[in-house]
Amino acid sequence: MRAVVIDRYGPPEVARVADVAAPVAGPGEALVRVAAATVSSGDARIRGARFPRGFAVPARLALGLRGPRRRILGFALAGTVEAVGEGVEGLAPGDAVVCASGHGGHAELIALRADRLVRVPEGVALDDSAAVVFGGTTAMHFLLDVAKLREGQSVLVVGAAGAVGTSAVQVARLAGAHVTAVVSAQNAELVRRLGAEEVVDRATTDVTALGRRFDVVLDAVGALSPASGRRLLADGGTLILVAATLWQTMTARGAVKAGIARARREHIERLLALLATGELDPVVQSLPMAEIARAHAIVDSGHKVGNVVVRP
Repeated sequence: MRAVVIDRYGPPEVARVADVAAPVAGPGEALVRVAAATVSSGDARIRGARFPRGFAVPARLALGLRGPRRRILGFALAGTVEAVGEGVEGLAPGDAVVCASGHGGHAELIALRADRLVRVPEGVALDDSAAVVFGGTTAMHFLLDVAKLREGQSVLVVGAAGAVGTSAVQVARLAGAHVTAVVSAQNAELVRRLGAEEVVDRATTDVTALGRRFDVVLDAVGALSPASGRRLLADGGTLILVAATLWQTMTARGAVKAGIARARREHIERLLALLATGELDPVVQSLPMAEIARAHAIVDSGHKVGNVVVRP
């Protein structure tokens, strides 16, 4: 089968399409033919060995010194079941599914634990299904599980045009919050359409000097520090640092929250249901897998809008 392999850390061009051995479904697994898989900021960081400050050494020890031990990346994917292994019930060939696999999605086929697969509702595009998983589950984890966002609260989303940001704007809006989005001027109309009531131009306005306080501040791009972010919080507010450094993650306490977002099954199911009803815009750009280097370059640019997915 064809897959994107990364033999060494480096620029987007180190991601190449190659022929590799096809997996088979073992006991309790399903073999999925991938229709679309995201190229996320996490994938790009691993490929380029560009980790948040303080994470470089532990990341290389965990992932591989000169290149990733698991050469096929791809955190989130959607596709159709090709075959099921022994003991699998409730799934059959042809079923449309989505999964946060952790790795391996940038390939034509992948074998996954069947209990990690979530059915895609009828009528929902597989590109859209794959697109919402990374940013959508991150936004739900931090806004709903961590910050306990409530109707009527105010939310500031810094970096609102990316995968996490576009999802955060919509998750907050659907929760009944009042959303202020920080983006470049060219993305102002997009975030307004997604539900932002106010838009701040990051090029002309110092977000740390807005002179306003918010119940929740979510920084998706590493623009704020704990100190500068706290100044934007209302009494009892929560500062969420999605792209935190190692030190920020280790010292996050009280009003400051950081860490890894877990892709919970119930969040994926909720995101898919919102896609089915048209309440969620996946904001997706789809490319063929042959253009994987271009996909990584888009993510590396720092100006990615929404989600990039590749189609094997």
